[in-house]
Amino acid sequence: MTNIPLQRDPAKSKEIPNPNDENSKKFLSRIKKNVLLKNYTTFKIGGRAEYFFEANNKQELLIAIKWAQEQGIPIFVLGGGSNVLISDKGLRGLVIRTKSKELKVQDDRIFTLSGVELFDLVNIATDNDLCGIEWFFGIPGTIGGAVYGSISAFDSSIKDVVQSVEAIDISELKIKNFQKEDCQFAYKQSIFKKNKNLIILSCVLKLKKENKKIIKEQVDSNLTYRKKSHPLKFPSAGCVFENYPLSGLILKEFPELKQFNKTEMIPAAYLIEKCGLKGKKIGNAQISEIHANFIVNLGKAKAEDVLRLVKIIKQEVKGKFGIVLKQEVQYLNNF
Repeated sequence: MTNIPLQRDPAKSKEIPNPNDENSKKFLSRIKKNVLLKNYTTFKIGGRAEYFFEANNKQELLIAIKWAQEQGIPIFVLGGGSNVLISDKGLRGLVIRTKSKELKVQDDRIFTLSGVELFDLVNIATDNDLCGIEWFFGIPGTIGGAVYGSISAFDSSIKDVVQSVEAIDISELKIKNFQKEDCQFAYKQSIFKKNKNLIILSCVLKLKKENKKIIKEQVDSNLTYRKKSHPLKFPSAGCVFENYPLSGLILKEFPELKQFNKTEMIPAAYLIEKCGLKGKKIGNAQISEIHANFIVNLGKAKAEDVLRLVKIIKQEVKGKFGIVLKQEVQYLNNF
C-alpha cells in the first residue's frame, strides 16, 4: 500500500464547508433514504436509516454534519460498523458512514482521517518500518472508532500511539484539536465517548522505527491468536462486555480469581463461562462456544435476541459473583 496524501494536515484544517454551495450540493445529492443498516455493521443486524451518507473524506463528513444540523435531525457516525448493535426498528436522522483511504506518513508519524480502516494503517506502518500498532491487525473498524472506544489488546492501548486528535464539536460547529492528555483515555473510555457532541475527524499516530521482519512476525502472531481464540466464522460486534477490575474484596470471596492478579482485570469471558452460558441461544443469536464474551449471529439474528442474551448474562454473573458487567457494545435505538 502506498501513501495517499491528505488534502491538508489535520491540525491545519479549521474551515467548515457551506452545505448550500454548489460543490456541497453535489455531495449531498448522494444522501440516500431508508438504507438497511445491517449491511454496514459487523453484526449484520439492524433496521433502516432514515437518511444515510457515505463520507469519503473530511470535507464530505463536515458537509453532512452541517446539513443534518440545519435540518435539526440526529447524527450518528457509523465508521466500520463494529462494536454496535442497531435496533431492528432502525435509526431516525442521518447515519454517516466514514470510509477513507486518506493518510500520509511523515518520519515516525501517521496522519490519518477517521474513516481509515485499522487494517490499512497496519499495512502502511509495516511498509514504512514503523511499529506500535501491530495489534490493530484483525480488529474490524476504523481509527475513529478505535480512538472513540479507547481500544486495547495484547497489553497495548490506543493511548500508547495517539499524539493528537481533531474533532468537530457539533454543539458549536467548531473544529477542535486534542492532544493525547486532552483525550482522557482510560479503559474503554475517552472524552469523545463521554461527550456525544464530539465527532472525530482525523488523528496523528506517533510510532517507532523497527525492522520490518520483526513487525511482520508480531502481526502474524497476533492474527494467529485471534483466529484460534475468537469466533471469526460468524458475524459479531466484538466483545460484548468490559472486563472487570480485580479487587481484594472479590478475591476474598472467590480466591480462584487470583490467577488474574497480573492484569488486575477479570475477563468477562471467564465470568460468563463459569456461569455455564457458553453456547446458549435465543433465536439466531448465540453466546459463542469459542469465546464467551462474544455473541454471534448464526444467520438471521434480531437485535432483540441479542438483548435478551445480554440480560441473561448480566443476571447470571451478578447472581453468581455479585459483579455487574458493563456493556461494551453500544446499543443504538432512538425511536
